[in-house]
Amino acid sequence: MSKKIAMIGAGSIVFCKTLMSDILAAPALAGSEFALVDVAEEKLRRMEEFGRRMLADNGLPGSVWATLDRREAMKDADFVVVMLQIGGIQAFEFDYQIPFRYGVDQCVGDSLGPGGVFRALRTIPVLVEIAREMKALARPGAIMLQYANPMAANCLALGKAADVPFVGLCHGVQTTLDLISRYCGVPKEEISYTCGGINHMDWFLTLEHKGRDLYPTLREVFEKPEYYKNEKVRGEVFRHFGYFMTESTGHLSEYVPWFRKNKKALDLYCDEPGFGGETGAYYTWCKTIAAKYAERDVLKDEPTRIENRSVEYCSYILEAVATGQPFRFMGNVRNDGYIVNLPRGCCVEVPVFADDTGLHPTFVGELPPQCAALCLSNINSQILAADAALDADTE
Repeated sequence: MSKKIAMIGAGSIVFCKTLMSDILAAPALAGSEFALVDVAEEKLRRMEEFGRRMLADNGLPGSVWATLDRREAMKDADFVVVMLQIGGIQAFEFDYQIPFRYGVDQCVGDSLGPGGVFRALRTIPVLVEIAREMKALARPGAIMLQYANPMAANCLALGKAADVPFVGLCHGVQTTLDLISRYCGVPKEEISYTCGGINHMDWFLTLEHKGRDLYPTLREVFEKPEYYKNEKVRGEVFRHFGYFMTESTGHLSEYVPWFRKNKKALDLYCDEPGFGGETGAYYTWCKTIAAKYAERDVLKDEPTRIENRSVEYCSYILEAVATGQPFRFMGNVRNDGYIVNLPRGCCVEVPVFADDTGLHPTFVGELPPQCAALCLSNINSQILAADAALDADTE
């Protein structure tokens, strides 16, 4: 069932390659048309050529073409996948280095704090513009699948200013479920759970294996030094708030006020390398990857064989909409009463069903009050950042 899929920010070579491979692995989407668009033409052309090789080498129908014209890519599209990073690695360098100059230490810096706010101010006007162009050019009912960070602020702004169906997608729940599966020693396919909260602060409200509560096991395992030391911040929040959260130490340390406030706290809780809280870990990783891709066309050496799909939700949502076979996932949507003790109109991450009638977020109800309070501390910043970007108000 062929569809036209516009991919905005297709110069994001690693991510675009993953999503395209996933979509091509879905038989129900055979023969689909991929319209790739980016402002970085060299990266875009590499991705276009690699996409065509994937089709040819796997004997698949369909087409891949690229353009610098976003409107051309979105014309008559069934889906618009957004994975852009406005300003690229150069802007991200400012997001990290300028705050650091003034004593603000960030590990990731793409969702909250000064780095997240800077990124939101760059990204939100472009997302709103894309949504308006999509409304005018894409097929009626076309869905935007939004991957750009800061996820919550971006989707909050889209919820205020856009008139197209959209959902924000992240892999925090899927990757955390992998971790829980390993820690508890049970297959993740056998774990039943309910999550609710906001992006990068989604709480596992229930966690069961064949009707047995997994929380006692997870608490016991997480107190073991070999597990706790890798996730000190997440471990402390788990201890004191009573629920396990979807974000790793590096991310989570920026969303709460306790773990990056001074050198003593950083040395105690954020001392593991990489995303264990290390200063500038994400910027350093992005800079390394950017340098690697700048040196040579690494896609020439990338295998084109399509096998298993990744944990990303994108291809499964497209498949559900195309076939009518429902797919349940965690999506970022406008809070139209889905979580009653968080503000209406903010962005929440809740269970969503996709089928041939569109996207259907589900009701979660109340979060535990301590979890809602922590989410609200982030939501307040997200609301202000989104309003600032929409109104172009520097105050």
